[in-house]
Amino acid sequence: MKQLFDELSYSVSKMTTQKYSTSFSLGILALNPAIRTAIYAIYGYVRLADEIVDSFHDYDKSKLLNRLKIETENALSEKISLNPILQSFQETVHKYAIHKSLIDQFLHSMEMDLQPVDYNCELYKEYIFGSAEVVGLMCLQVFTNGNKEKYDELKPYAMKLGSAFQKINFLRDLKDDYRILGRTYFPNIDMNVFDNAVKCEIETEIEKEFKEALVGIKKLPSSSTFGVYLAYKYYWALFQKIKRKSSMEILNSRVRIPNSEKAYVAFKSYVRYKTAFL
Repeated sequence: MKQLFDELSYSVSKMTTQKYSTSFSLGILALNPAIRTAIYAIYGYVRLADEIVDSFHDYDKSKLLNRLKIETENALSEKISLNPILQSFQETVHKYAIHKSLIDQFLHSMEMDLQPVDYNCELYKEYIFGSAEVVGLMCLQVFTNGNKEKYDELKPYAMKLGSAFQKINFLRDLKDDYRILGRTYFPNIDMNVFDNAVKCEIETEIEKEFKEALVGIKKLPSSSTFGVYLAYKYYWALFQKIKRKSSMEILNSRVRIPNSEKAYVAFKSYVRYKTAFL
């Protein structure tokens, strides 16, 4: 029965999410059960592409990413894939009418990671749009479930949240991106003179996006509000920890939030959500 394969496919996407991100896994658990599998499917797909460009150093990354692009096209057109992650993703795309342009833009940003890029402001915005903002928009199409008016209303906020998350990732992963992968995403910055003043400018930009994104989170359907808010609070906790570090510290070590602290953040977030969030 194909139903068994579909169930297996969503399970693989769920396990992929749980393996790679405790924070997002907990956030998804806070969503309504009816939409959890779709968000697992989206995360599993974007994680697969991200791993190709970030981790498969002993293989031809360009060839592998191009293969993923072709297999994605085939899965979407044929509405079936033998790759479980692609199978759950294509089903989610069709069920929630996720725009193909969002997928194309995401894969374009993944291609940008294959070669060193000297990021100016325009390329920086282009990369963030494809690598993070469109992922937020894919999820938003699930959250709004065909309500175009609601989707259009919340679209700018979803993009702000995706952008804020990505910029925090840039700061968190600065050591590996710069020293191992040779990437520098922040535009017009010489990493040899990356100091506290530069770091503070980036943080000010992130804080502004966080503030704007929260307005949209409060307007989400009840099925997704707390789950997105919880992810927001996890990233806010990580951001505060990064802010307390010096520029040299984040250049030489990766900032993490231990699971015990994540549990505390989850408890506080739930209390605030139930008592004073809205």
